[in-house]
Amino acid sequence: MTSVVLVGTLDTKGVEYGWLRERLLRAGVEVVLVDTGIMDEARVPADVPREAVARAAGTELADLRAAADRGAAVTAMAAGAEATLLRLHAEGRLHGVLAIGGSGGTSIATRAMRALPLGVPKVMVSSMASGDVAPYVGSSDISMMYSVVDIAGINSVSAPVLANAAAAVAAMAGGFARASRERGPTRLGAGSRPLIAASMAGVTTIGVDAARERLTELGYEVLVFHVSGTGGRTLEKLAGQGIFAGVLDLTLSELADDLCGGILTAGPDRLSATGRAGVPQVVSLGALDMVKFGPLESLPERARYRRVRVHNPSITVIRTTAAECAELGRRVAAKLRAATGPTAVCVPLRGLSTLGAPGGPYHDPRADGALFSALREGLRGSAARLYDHDTHINDPAFGRDAADRLHAMIGAERAAA
Repeated sequence: MTSVVLVGTLDTKGVEYGWLRERLLRAGVEVVLVDTGIMDEARVPADVPREAVARAAGTELADLRAAADRGAAVTAMAAGAEATLLRLHAEGRLHGVLAIGGSGGTSIATRAMRALPLGVPKVMVSSMASGDVAPYVGSSDISMMYSVVDIAGINSVSAPVLANAAAAVAAMAGGFARASRERGPTRLGAGSRPLIAASMAGVTTIGVDAARERLTELGYEVLVFHVSGTGGRTLEKLAGQGIFAGVLDLTLSELADDLCGGILTAGPDRLSATGRAGVPQVVSLGALDMVKFGPLESLPERARYRRVRVHNPSITVIRTTAAECAELGRRVAAKLRAATGPTAVCVPLRGLSTLGAPGGPYHDPRADGALFSALREGLRGSAARLYDHDTHINDPAFGRDAADRLHAMIGAERAAA
């Protein structure tokens, strides 16, 4: 039987959760109602009461109430909800999860959702969903729905929104449950073809596509991550879980954003997890010739007098300077020196992006040279191998060479095992 978990604060949203439970039951799915409320009494009975959720977080509900610290209580109940949903999933009682809420309820529910494996249906209806949802979604596959009005009763606006959410999660959970029964429990990376992670941006697509096609010919399944900040964080998270046979990290623009205050940074840990996990990696320097900002009118004053180019209505880019490129070279080298697995760096001497190729607006041999020199110096004496290619990053031959090099490294690791 298909089972959907509803997780939320039944003291403040009990009426709405009761309504959702009835919709789901009419759709033919079982419902497990998890209460993460803290203060007032639940307005509908829960299958997993709040006391059990608090204990799953290693605390007692009475202690949370006595402390009268809302922030600490929300954090504890989020931890308890995470533990509870993981248990229900392990028991085969969770084929999908649905939650509704404002900022607090969204924070609690999405922490629990993020802990579930990729592929498990996750729907969050929130009054926060029309803004920046990155803190809630992270690197997971949560589906966010905007509630339009605050979730305060069932009315002519909230009813169709919540009904759509219930219908969506019921259908998704049904499909997930059927697929699980047919193929049994699966783990990402346990398929017949080894997984490869690849990083890509629009300005490195041609080279990465050539590499992807070559790796597919060689028998791999290639997962491409768009270097949008979230994409890099997701690549790092999955690489740290050891599900990849190798990583083809040809596009590192998130490091430039991290250095220069761009909007698509993946944080300071980018380009670290693969090395820590000892996974074979081939790295290049794609799109380190630019930093990404928002629309042109939002460009910071400090960037307005740089080489500016409108990439699209939402993204404006500036060219990295020689000094910034040198620092990026040092940072890349430091990260790769720490790698515990086979590491190679493929350097495209004639350009790092479509904009930086010969004749392009960001073609700057001096700045690129500063990057290359700092990288070489930083890798001197390390186990990482550096290979110069007299081409730009979007030459298909460059992509194929990088793919072949990664394939050879993976083969050598398997032979030595």
